[in-house]
Amino acid sequence: MEARSKKIEDWFSMIEQGMIKLPRFQRHEAWRTQQIAGLFENILRTPPLPVGVLLILEVGDKELFHSRPIVGAPAVNTRPSMHLLDGQQRMTALWRSLNDTYEDIRVFVRVAKAEVSEEEAETTDSEDTDRPMIEIIRRWDRKGVMQPVWADDPCEAIKQGLAPICILRPGSKGEAAFAAWTEALEAVGALPKRLFLDVANLRARVQSYVLPFLSLPVDTSRETALEVFINMNTSASPLKDFDIVVAQVEEATGESLHDKIKDLVIAIPGVKDYGNVESVLLSVGALLLDKPPLKKTYLEDDFGSGLMTVWPQLTAGLNRGMQFLSEEAIFDEKSLPSEVAIYLTCALWATAAHLKLDQEGNARRVIRKALWRACYTNRYGKTSATRAFADFRSLASQIKGDLTVACDLFNEDSYRLPDLAEIKAAGWPGRKDRLPRAILATSLRRKAHDFADGAPINKGNIASRELDHLYSCNFLQVARDDALANRALNCALITSATNRNKSGAAPSAFVAKRAEAAHLGPEEVRWRLASHLIPYDQLIADQYEDFLEARAKLVEADMKVLCNGGEPAK
Repeated sequence: MEARSKKIEDWFSMIEQGMIKLPRFQRHEAWRTQQIAGLFENILRTPPLPVGVLLILEVGDKELFHSRPIVGAPAVNTRPSMHLLDGQQRMTALWRSLNDTYEDIRVFVRVAKAEVSEEEAETTDSEDTDRPMIEIIRRWDRKGVMQPVWADDPCEAIKQGLAPICILRPGSKGEAAFAAWTEALEAVGALPKRLFLDVANLRARVQSYVLPFLSLPVDTSRETALEVFINMNTSASPLKDFDIVVAQVEEATGESLHDKIKDLVIAIPGVKDYGNVESVLLSVGALLLDKPPLKKTYLEDDFGSGLMTVWPQLTAGLNRGMQFLSEEAIFDEKSLPSEVAIYLTCALWATAAHLKLDQEGNARRVIRKALWRACYTNRYGKTSATRAFADFRSLASQIKGDLTVACDLFNEDSYRLPDLAEIKAAGWPGRKDRLPRAILATSLRRKAHDFADGAPINKGNIASRELDHLYSCNFLQVARDDALANRALNCALITSATNRNKSGAAPSAFVAKRAEAAHLGPEEVRWRLASHLIPYDQLIADQYEDFLEARAKLVEADMKVLCNGGEPAK
């Protein structure tokens, strides 16, 4: 390993020519604004402070890893001479800030002191005066114009004592940006000699700043490069489990897991609606490899290569699993009672993907039973991963036809279903709470036709639906956060338009209004309400406790059918 150094301008030249790129297993851009600011404050102060050592891998006739350019850099279609193994965040921050390619922020350096009150001046630390401050301004689009507008105007920015840091970029592009900036300020008489000299001094500091790097020679093996990368990152800035697996896959197969996931999301777009795609993939992959979905599993040396061996099975399971979850009225992460339900369902469908006719029907019943019991029982708590692994093994055997294998998830003595009192007391499903969300999902299972437009709920329109209080807080005469009103049984998912049209009056008044507007009379509204498991007669009686009791019984009845793998009667 050789230690060397290069100036920022030299690094930028290599980036522009495509001579230095990132291996595809590298995590994506992750730095926050305070980290970007800290980087430049270290570079610009006198004396400057180091910002860390980069690690590169020399590239010979063939790249050991798939590569990609730094974010915002030209996509030059040439083989690089270096892979940046460690230092991506620093180099990306330098490149994007000095080239002004961030979409949502702009980086400024303070070139004039902000006005402060006498009281603030007395308490301000006067030491280390030659330490330019970095200020990062958030940007947003308003009708095609980026806000705040002053951030794009050198003259307005300098009134606040700020200059865009892109004018400090070394090289010809930086000189051109600096010249345009000085010309704009001179045109309005806002460039005194002291300001010009101060900025020129800052440009010189960036121009002369040196970034050291360690270089792995061209004959370094793929295994050694990955080992060094993982060791350096886990000791200083810990990698996520997924980052390690990405590196393992690259090492074992030469394939990019990022690319494979990108293709998977294109093929199965619904998978991204249930939370973190990476987490789901790792969990399903672990179960298919007959391992518990735990960090310890993901860090095993052969997990990445094993994941690729089950990839076709995994993608088939995700495809069938996403369809099945939608059929069971669990459409997205917000309506998901239990995270285990996603990966357990998809892994089980992976084992059943090849089944047809009656065998598929039997598998569907087993998976439905497992899904709803995962949602309604307390089987999966702190030890959810190990319990899900044990249950998957048993359920996979049942799907394959061995019904003698018992599954702890189905043990009603240990993991009973909630009773009527618990269903009645369950809280608001907008919170991340298992039982309220299970009740909501059950109430959607009969297609939940909207009260006003009559449209059945599905994956395509759930985003336009909102959680509504059937008995409003106004009618119940309680505060909006009162537990009395915020019950799962007092909730229905209706369109935003219907919700806006619904007042805080008695439920009977709203139902009467809907019956009149529907032209089909109260029977049409009764049918629509029934599709939400809402008892019509008890709702229009305006008796809250009676309504909760009646709806709890309807939910309980469908819960028992679903948790036995059946289809509730229409």
